[in-house]
Amino acid sequence: MTLDEQREAIRRELESLRQSGVHRRELSLHACKRLFFDLGIRPSAAAVRELTQTGSASDIPKDIDHFWERIRDASRVKIGAGAIPQGLEEKAGELLGALFEHALAEAKLTLEGERQQLFDALEQTKSTVREAEIRQDVANEALRRSEARAQEALERVRLLESQISLSAAKRTSSEDTLQATVVRLETERARLEQQVDTERTTNASLRERIDALHQELRQSTEHYAAQIKDAISEAERRVKPMLVELDSLRTMAATYQAGIRDASRKEFDFIQQLSAAKGRGDRLEAQVREQSDEIDALTRELAASQERGTFSPELAGLLRGWAETGRLLDADFAALGTTADALAHIPAHCPKCAEGEPELAKADDGFELLCPECDHSSGIKRSRLEAVTRFLDTARTDESDLSA
Repeated sequence: MTLDEQREAIRRELESLRQSGVHRRELSLHACKRLFFDLGIRPSAAAVRELTQTGSASDIPKDIDHFWERIRDASRVKIGAGAIPQGLEEKAGELLGALFEHALAEAKLTLEGERQQLFDALEQTKSTVREAEIRQDVANEALRRSEARAQEALERVRLLESQISLSAAKRTSSEDTLQATVVRLETERARLEQQVDTERTTNASLRERIDALHQELRQSTEHYAAQIKDAISEAERRVKPMLVELDSLRTMAATYQAGIRDASRKEFDFIQQLSAAKGRGDRLEAQVREQSDEIDALTRELAASQERGTFSPELAGLLRGWAETGRLLDADFAALGTTADALAHIPAHCPKCAEGEPELAKADDGFELLCPECDHSSGIKRSRLEAVTRFLDTARTDESDLSA
């Protein structure tokens, strides 16, 4: 019996007790007893209220406390005979109560085991009954089918009896027909025996022809086998040198493959070395480029220092002023040469178009200052100072012509 079925049985007991006029507390105590001793559940207000369907939220806890008080009173066993001290009497009572509770627990375990065995036996019995019912249904169905087959067999017997009667009637007429058929078959057999003899004679001649053909086939087979053997020998004689050459070629191919692998490995190593060398070369080139830039800057600074050291500041200012006012002649520029090129400052903008940025170009035989926007040029001059001076003089001359 499942837990729900046991709870339902407890509800029915409580309902019958309520109808017989039992007090609410007794219903609660009975519910506590069944829950604790039969189901092994600690009684709670909700569980007791669910079973009894009566009592308030304050009454049911009081009933449960009264139940536990009765359990504790029942578990205390007093020994009244003899002069036993009060403490020993209480300890003995507690011991007997503990023994009683242990015995009660063991009894519950035994009861649960026996109850489970009964449930298992009941389930097995129910299963056996279901199997017996199934076998009975199968047997009934087999019986019905057997009766149906027996009925069909009976109908078949009746049909066969009627067919036998008809066959007996036909047998008399069939005997005459059979006699005539026997005579006809005897005549046919004689004719067939004669035909068989003729066929035997023909088969004998054919067998002789087949034996001759077999002999000829055997001779042809032996001849062809000898030719095939000779051809195989000739092929082996021709193939052996080819096999030797093939082995040598395979050896050469293996050597070649090994050389290729070695060359690939060496090429890979060379590429790695080349890559490392290229990296070092790039780093060295960058260093050389940086050092070259530094050398160029130092050279320019040295040249400028040398050129500045050629003239005193007063002479340099005088030459720069004469160059800007156009007082230096061709002979003066020829005498100065490139010694005063340090005094030449390239203008940032073209004095003619005011937009272009003049560019100084060095030719084989001199210098030329040119504006890329308006193509204004100084012409090829002997020095930078002359090129700058003529570039500015030409622009001033063109402006004076336009104003006139």
